[in-house]
Amino acid sequence: MGSFVVLLPLFGAMLAMPIGRIAGPRAAELLTTGFMLVAAIMSWMLFFDVALGGNARTIELFTWIASGDFKASWAVRLDTLSAVMLIVVNSVSFLVHTYSMGYMKEYGEQPRFFAYLSLFTFAMLTLVTADNFLQLFFGWEGVGLASYLLIGFWFKKKSANDAAIKAFVVNRVGDFGFALGIMCIFYVFGSIEFDTVFGAVAANSEAIPFGQSVGAPIRDLTINFIGNDWHALTVIGVLLFIGAMGKSAQFMLHTWLPDAMEGPTPVSALIHAATMVTAGVFLVCRCSVIFEYAPNAAAMITLVGAITAFFAATVGLLQDDIKKVVAYSTCSQLGYMFFAAGVGAYDAAMFHLFTHAFFKALLFLGSGAVIIAMHHEQNIKKMGGVKDLLPFTHILMVIGTIAITGVGIPFVKLFGAPLGTAGFVSKDMVIESAFAGGQAGMAFGYFAFALGLAAAVMTAFYSWRLIFLTFWGQSRAPESVRKHPHAVPDTMMAPLIPLALGALVAGMAFYGNFVGDKKEAFWNGALYFKSASHSEGSSTADHLNAGELAEVRTDAHGNDAEHGAVATDHGETDAHENVANDGHGAASGAGDHAAAESHGDGGHHDFPAWVILAPFFAMLAGTFAAASHYLRGDPLRPGLLREGGMIYAFLKNKWYFDEIYDFLLVKPALLFGRFLWKQGDGNTIDRLGPDGIASTVALTAKRAVKLQSGYLYHYAFAMLVGIAIFITFILISAGGGQ
Repeated sequence: MGSFVVLLPLFGAMLAMPIGRIAGPRAAELLTTGFMLVAAIMSWMLFFDVALGGNARTIELFTWIASGDFKASWAVRLDTLSAVMLIVVNSVSFLVHTYSMGYMKEYGEQPRFFAYLSLFTFAMLTLVTADNFLQLFFGWEGVGLASYLLIGFWFKKKSANDAAIKAFVVNRVGDFGFALGIMCIFYVFGSIEFDTVFGAVAANSEAIPFGQSVGAPIRDLTINFIGNDWHALTVIGVLLFIGAMGKSAQFMLHTWLPDAMEGPTPVSALIHAATMVTAGVFLVCRCSVIFEYAPNAAAMITLVGAITAFFAATVGLLQDDIKKVVAYSTCSQLGYMFFAAGVGAYDAAMFHLFTHAFFKALLFLGSGAVIIAMHHEQNIKKMGGVKDLLPFTHILMVIGTIAITGVGIPFVKLFGAPLGTAGFVSKDMVIESAFAGGQAGMAFGYFAFALGLAAAVMTAFYSWRLIFLTFWGQSRAPESVRKHPHAVPDTMMAPLIPLALGALVAGMAFYGNFVGDKKEAFWNGALYFKSASHSEGSSTADHLNAGELAEVRTDAHGNDAEHGAVATDHGETDAHENVANDGHGAASGAGDHAAAESHGDGGHHDFPAWVILAPFFAMLAGTFAAASHYLRGDPLRPGLLREGGMIYAFLKNKWYFDEIYDFLLVKPALLFGRFLWKQGDGNTIDRLGPDGIASTVALTAKRAVKLQSGYLYHYAFAMLVGIAIFITFILISAGGGQ
């Protein structure tokens, strides 16, 4: 089953276009969607078996690459982390396939579109079930290729082509760092297998870098580069995170995400809501044991994630394109996930990733229904009153909005499990985890908490701004659109219902497993936690959460296979070990890299009540601010930020990142390329090479042709001269011989 859940989308991708040519577009749609339905059902079965049943395993299919000491197998790793991603990817992909059957009806080319969707899903499944870094990188690059094809699906449209190229190029920057990280892992560990690498870090085994004769315990190992010694795990962690920054559109490498809205709306929901952009979060959580002992790398994740959450929220305030509002919201929510992982709350990061898939896919697909009904209008300032045209879509979009903004009853959390929407449960936990990280002395913990609260205020504001300008008030659409809205097919509306249900209850339903009192059994060693006990000043040894000892798991043939054997050195360091002043620049106190035990006991907290209530009141502040402006008087009247002002221009132009990159990178690259083209290629290579030879031959021929006059007496005279010269030569030669 584990193999088929990955391969079914590949079969769909391979067969979609041939079946479409033979039996028509409808057959291609049904085939690929049917495969995805089966894959989604199998994913949920695996989730109950692996995550809830504790039957984690790895199915090795074949040896992929073997060269000397380098070996990489192709395997399907089924643990809780991959099981969670399987249900997210396959469930959302199935709903998007179903939705696309209605959305793409007018556009044509359905077989190609559905082939791309299934190809993307296969690549993403390969990524999340990988058992080594190279297989993960294969899936990583595969989703990059598929996203390029999907974003640029309308290849006759220049803006779509430009957006696809931009996404591809920006991701190459991050992927270069990721590739270097994999090389560094092999250099240090001599392997790229997850079990080998993670087990060595957890056990603090001695590592001897490739080509070196001596080594050191891996947590203390340094590698020399350009004359300096660098902490090996920190270098690896930073390089891996650079890859995650590109794929998950983090600050500085975020510029491709909003432009990617040029693709069809189902693409936005699949790639930018629940799957590809979460690959970076998955990577960090998969490598949690590395980041636990690379505090500087973890601090970098916290800092970048917090800035991203704040930055994207500020830009979302003034966006008018309905899809770009949701896109910047995605970017901001990804920042939440990253800073949660940065402070060691990997369970909270994955929990928010899981719940975010429901309400963000709901918002994207709901936006697509609005765009179809409004005759492909995407500017929310040209809408208004849409709830009268699409009452059901309005209800579903409101559900998505209350989920992302975090509507719930916060006082219940003070006494037990939370009561509220998915975003209320997971996002609030992320913010609380940042505060807990600050309490534990981790770098940027309080900083992330503060920016997380500020982003929560702005999230509520721009989310309700979208609802108020799109669905409420007087219609600002043309009369032709108001009287004759485009019909929205049932195949587009049906997938929104399960997403809305998940947006409402997924947080409460899975709270206990992901982050509550059942989390140790649930994660079963898939995430690494270096926990600390703060009771009575005692300290506990570093440990793996429910997976610290070597586990015996069952392989595909029913044999006992050692999977994830990780030893724990309980006598070596305590949870308050301080890797500061170790010569590698680790910050003081960063060794205790774990969020405070504020969520692992099923709802009890060891920090002030105001911290628990703060996200809720931040949500209320943003909601009331949006209602005050957009529900009273003209919703388009100037607000606090007026056109023409410096702050307005700064936010409207997205902090001028595109302009800065254009000035610093694009234009110099074009000028340098033009110089190489004109001076290097044209005036040097071509002039002395092919063009020079060709011009010489042409000039010679042009001059030689003048010797051919066409007059007979000229040729007779030339022959006479030639004969005279020839005879003279013979006579001279004969005379010389005598």
